[in-house]
Amino acid sequence: MAVHELVDGVLGGDRAAVGRAVTLVESNRYDHRVEARDLLDALAPHAVDAQRVGVTGVPGVGKSTFIEALGSSLTAVGHRVAVLAVDPTSTVTGGSILGDKTRMPRLSNDPSAFVRPSPSAGTLGGVTRTTRETMVVLEAAGHDVVLVETMGIGQSETVVAAMVDFFLVLMLPGAGDELQGIKKGVLELADMIAVNKADGENLPAARTAVRDYSAALRLTHPASPTWTPPVVTCSGLTGDGLDDLWGRILGHRSAMTASGEWEDRRRAQQLAWMWSMVEDRLLDSLRRDPAVLELLRTAEADVLEGRTTPAAAAERLLDAFGG
Repeated sequence: MAVHELVDGVLGGDRAAVGRAVTLVESNRYDHRVEARDLLDALAPHAVDAQRVGVTGVPGVGKSTFIEALGSSLTAVGHRVAVLAVDPTSTVTGGSILGDKTRMPRLSNDPSAFVRPSPSAGTLGGVTRTTRETMVVLEAAGHDVVLVETMGIGQSETVVAAMVDFFLVLMLPGAGDELQGIKKGVLELADMIAVNKADGENLPAARTAVRDYSAALRLTHPASPTWTPPVVTCSGLTGDGLDDLWGRILGHRSAMTASGEWEDRRRAQQLAWMWSMVEDRLLDSLRRDPAVLELLRTAEADVLEGRTTPAAAAERLLDAFGG
């Protein structure tokens, strides 16, 4: 399908065209990258001003159940929701989160939603690039809510926080153990902490957790002077607390818009995207460069055998690239 046909299909909300456009921007083939740039240039002016929300949490917190429940509640009142995943482990294993669609069957089959399995190859920077570009495609297709899920605790939190408007950290009832397992830096990124699974016999522990997490947040530096991150309870299983949670996300948007920080954050996202593209393209060009490829095997062998330092080998490769 030609690029102009893809553009027409995406703008018309055709799901098959959206799927093909996402596949194109995820491709690492050079000719596909050229077509993807043309596609994104054509789509960007049509992207809706979506609410971008990052969602992270410790293992077992119930992210998938929560995201499906929140997404379904939003499509029920007229929103169009996209769910994306950033998975740093896929850059190591070469695998993808094959279960994304099976983990969220109701949302995956919702005509007002789009669930994309995690990209499966390349550097974390490459995964980040495809996530940002997929956002453009989906926002041009009219999705006004984008939920970006991090897979696991690690460097992906910082990456996701830099590409969204609101960063939500899900925690479990029973705060004592949980606080040991989450980094202070992740709490400092949080625009809200939500204690999930606050239902049934978990309710007393959830209320205790709210107090503990609130105390922990007071020891961190909030990302904005305009916003004090709240701690709330919710249940992805029953849907309790989801309306209040979404209302607070919209309240954050209103507060940040009034202070001018919303626009500042969006501008920072654009610059971060530009530099991630520069770094990704430079690294790709370096790895394809004939002069670098000629030296690469020798340089790697010299490092492995201790004949040279990694720093010296890197200088040789960069000099070959620059020359």
